[in-house]
Amino acid sequence: MAGDTSPSDAVSRYVTFSREEWAALRAATPLTLGEDDLAELRGINERISLEEVAEIFLPLSRLLNLYVAASQNLYRVTDTFLGQPSAKVPYVIALAGSVAVGKSTTARILQALLMRWPDHPRVDLVTTDGFLFPNAELERRGLMDRKGFPESYDLRRLVQFLADVKSGRPQASAPVYSHVVYDIVPGEEAIVRQPDIVIIEGLNLLQPGDQNAPSPNRLFVSDFFDFSIYVDADETDIEQWYVDRFLTLRETVFQDQDSFFHHFAHLTKEQAVGLAHQIWRDINGANLRENILPTRDRAQLILEKGADHTVRQVKLRKL
Repeated sequence: MAGDTSPSDAVSRYVTFSREEWAALRAATPLTLGEDDLAELRGINERISLEEVAEIFLPLSRLLNLYVAASQNLYRVTDTFLGQPSAKVPYVIALAGSVAVGKSTTARILQALLMRWPDHPRVDLVTTDGFLFPNAELERRGLMDRKGFPESYDLRRLVQFLADVKSGRPQASAPVYSHVVYDIVPGEEAIVRQPDIVIIEGLNLLQPGDQNAPSPNRLFVSDFFDFSIYVDADETDIEQWYVDRFLTLRETVFQDQDSFFHHFAHLTKEQAVGLAHQIWRDINGANLRENILPTRDRAQLILEKGADHTVRQVKLRKL
């Protein structure tokens, strides 16, 4: 039976699907992306194929389309009950996981697929990088070596952004982050204007928040999500993907004179590999183990990747 519940899952909240079982749930959903589209959506060093899109992402886009339709219908029912139309409220999808696990590519592919469904053609993608404190503030707080950890984000501004989105405001603004200069871009904003769906992608989205906060302030980022996805893989695989990406960046982005990491461009390969492992050990791996991985089981859907970056199984939370 597809999606059998294993003994270990019997006490969990998830039904586990093999790749083949999940692919069958695509039903008759057409593949609307081609190789040229996929080439623009791939991340650095990712070799995602159209087969992966068809077998993993199309069933997921179908599931999300059904959830969005149900949500839209619920709003219509509420409007009928109240006797007046309410403001348009976007459906918010959170996408979390480690550095280098493939979140950004997953988010871009989902955006491309979801906007091709007729009921929700406007899909915006926002990353939480823009809600990091500027480097000057991180320096002031002694947090530059903790960049990406929960305390390095302006959570108040992120919560306000999500509150604006979910309250149906005509527009909501988010700061813009540059991976070249490794900082917030002063004066630049990404504007979200009542799309049908907002995908928000980031490391620590599923954090439960400060349970000791006073009740009036106990509003968490995760309170605003309609659906949440966690991209998972073994840490040894993610670390290797991070090292591979670091080597590629050393030969590309780091060569830019304006790059914050330009001083890494002249490292030998052996030096670059050693530094990448050190950064992983001291920062990204520590953040994964301490903060990101513990939130995995708060997601409604988990994509589990193998060493080749392909999704091996999918876990969907039971309703």
